[in-house]
Amino acid sequence: MCRSYSAKQTSDLVTLQRRQQQQQHSRRLHPSIHTQTRSTANHYIQMLRHRRKALQVVKNLDAFPKTAEECTETTTTGGTFSVLSLSIVMWLLVMEVMYYMETTFTFSFTPDTDFTQKLKINVDITVAMPCRFVGADVLDLTGQQVMTFGSLEMEDTWWVLDPDQRVHFEGVQRVNSYLREQFHSIHEILWRSGYTNIFGDMPRRRIIPEKETDSCRIYGSLDFNKVAGNFHITAGKSIPLPRGHAHLAFLMDQSDYNFTHRINKLSFGDPAPGIVHPLEGDEAITTKNLMSYQYFLSVVPTYVNTYSHRGSSFQYSVAEQEREIAHDKDSHGNPGIYFKYDVSALKVEVREHHEPFLAFITRLCGIVGGVIACSGLISTFIALMIDCLTCRFFRHSKTLSPDEEPCLSSHQHTPTTLIITPELKAVTPTLQVTNTTAGPQTTPTSTSQLTSRTQSL
Repeated sequence: MCRSYSAKQTSDLVTLQRRQQQQQHSRRLHPSIHTQTRSTANHYIQMLRHRRKALQVVKNLDAFPKTAEECTETTTTGGTFSVLSLSIVMWLLVMEVMYYMETTFTFSFTPDTDFTQKLKINVDITVAMPCRFVGADVLDLTGQQVMTFGSLEMEDTWWVLDPDQRVHFEGVQRVNSYLREQFHSIHEILWRSGYTNIFGDMPRRRIIPEKETDSCRIYGSLDFNKVAGNFHITAGKSIPLPRGHAHLAFLMDQSDYNFTHRINKLSFGDPAPGIVHPLEGDEAITTKNLMSYQYFLSVVPTYVNTYSHRGSSFQYSVAEQEREIAHDKDSHGNPGIYFKYDVSALKVEVREHHEPFLAFITRLCGIVGGVIACSGLISTFIALMIDCLTCRFFRHSKTLSPDEEPCLSSHQHTPTTLIITPELKAVTPTLQVTNTTAGPQTTPTSTSQLTSRTQSL
């Protein structure tokens, strides 16, 4: 049989023959290359087979088998609980995110090893005596001279406050009293606020009385040694001595004594947010001349490390006592105002931090999984109760619903389809059995065969 080819087809055939010849020639010259290529291909095929086997092993270990879509059934109860579960999960997630955004505080106690640190005291006290009769100084366990701690400013003033000053001072009293009583419930708000001066300074006097000054305002700061000591305000100017100091009060009459006082400020260290000074806003009024007021202070070093402030300061607690000096009643001593302080050997560290991110993710996963699991159990229980109350459960257990037939057939080893075709004119019905796995259809012809086949089914 002769075939005719065009010029292009002829050139293509020639090119193909040349390529085949070049390949044969290359195989003859380099047989090792082709052998290596063939071995590489075989190795790749073997690797794919092993990988397929490994994937099959992993697939057999699946602990979360998937349910066929035709075997699932949706109900109104399940849909209702799904909507409720989604709403609860979203609400809990929002609350959990808000909780994560807030910060928490940790308080720890460590030994105070900073022995070179100075104890700074800030005072602003008004005493109902002229400044020429008042002296203020410090005496501590080191026995150092008074001048080494610095000096306080004294200013003659009037005891009665003008309206603006009285409103400010009463506000300080109310706020500080509330803070002292409710500190444990609002202390995190104070640490987080960042305010170092909640009350502000006393406003200047705008109304000047026409009488002479009758009080002395003592204010300023002193740097003490961080040991126990005694800061006091008493009658007479102080004179330093080699082993202490003395107050010159022999020129004063008993009627000149009046230790009614008002504490506008009394704090230790640098200002820090969250620290409440319990004596600020305190006022003691007496009608007796020779009175002794003693305040016992326990000063605690504090290190504040928050997002709004970082630094060292001091906080203190106080116990107070007052008594009249009457030698005929065996009540001896010197009248005055005494602040006896002692420094704690432990330091408080206040730190602000967020919850760890891993703990946050764990809580989210626990919330979602717990809500879904519980809602699924409750939904199943309620659906079962509804079926029992409406008697559908008993009917369902006796008859197989059409929706569950595919599920039942999927669990049988040799699924069999039974088709019953009643004949109107025949006395005995014709039974047709189709086995999906055995082979072609078989139709029994005799009554005995029909009976045995029906019993086996």
